[in-house]
Amino acid sequence: MREQQRRIFPYKPQTNVSFPSMGRMWLICGCAFATILQSALGDGGHSLIIAFVSLYSAILTEFLLTWRDYGTARVKDGSAAVTALMLTLLLPNQINPVYAALGVMFSITVVKYSFGGLGSNWLNPALGGWLFIRVSWPSAFSGALANSPASISEMSSSAQLSVMDSTITESLNHYIFSPFGVHMPSGYIDIFFNNGPGIIADRGLFILLISTIIITAAGINRGWIPLVFLFIYSLLIRASGGLSGGNLLYGIFSGGAIAAAFIVAAEPASGAKLRKGILFTVILAAVLSWFFRYVCREYLGSFIAIAFVNCITPIIKLIEDRFFLSYKSGGKFTENIL
Repeated sequence: MREQQRRIFPYKPQTNVSFPSMGRMWLICGCAFATILQSALGDGGHSLIIAFVSLYSAILTEFLLTWRDYGTARVKDGSAAVTALMLTLLLPNQINPVYAALGVMFSITVVKYSFGGLGSNWLNPALGGWLFIRVSWPSAFSGALANSPASISEMSSSAQLSVMDSTITESLNHYIFSPFGVHMPSGYIDIFFNNGPGIIADRGLFILLISTIIITAAGINRGWIPLVFLFIYSLLIRASGGLSGGNLLYGIFSGGAIAAAFIVAAEPASGAKLRKGILFTVILAAVLSWFFRYVCREYLGSFIAIAFVNCITPIIKLIEDRFFLSYKSGGKFTENIL
């Protein structure tokens, strides 16, 4: 029986065999902090203030909840810092840091530890904190995004392009694209170096893209999850045509889609166990992300979509457990959880 269990569960679902847990957490922290730093360079350091307030609140909350039983061990493992910095990435760069502190305290106290701590939560803690802020103080959240890109389907025509965007776009069109009869529209360079109001993940997109390569190369996440998410999401953008405007690059590189695909959707604790279950949840998250953003006109619809999928994941896990039991009685173990 033990040998049969090994074939289906070669290691625990929350165990990463290629990278130690503590190292994995702090590497994610480093990548997230670098992304926040890019955003801070264009907003006078306000993004950094939000990050530091979130970090302080997260570490203090985790310490107060666990010091009696674990001392400083839970703080040192980096999970609280990951929650704080992930939440920071999802927040507007001009939001009051007090809301970030309240959100991260909710993330750790309610979402994480009320369900048994790390690995037992059914909802991504950072995403839970984001929803808490968004629902509790909607005017503060939307106010912090004032004058951010209003269009969900195309580059905002009212947006003032930076000198860098105009210069680089003109050079690319003149030296590279013009011989092929192709013209690159203005505005795409600013997507990667956005200095306007927006969520921090979008403002630090250039570093975030580099970070996703590092995280994936280190084997921290399942690399196929964000690829499936972005493929389905892109396919729907193109297929919907007039509804979404079909602007594929803008759809992928705005609205937090990259952060949703590589960080939130790929987080293992709040996901299914089996490949089939994971594939179903990722496809559903991508479809709902498109639906909320392009049909419901919710610019940050990807985060709401993944939160909804997290809510139904326990049901999927229950179905998976039933699947295990039925195969266990027959003595066949062929499914791989990764």
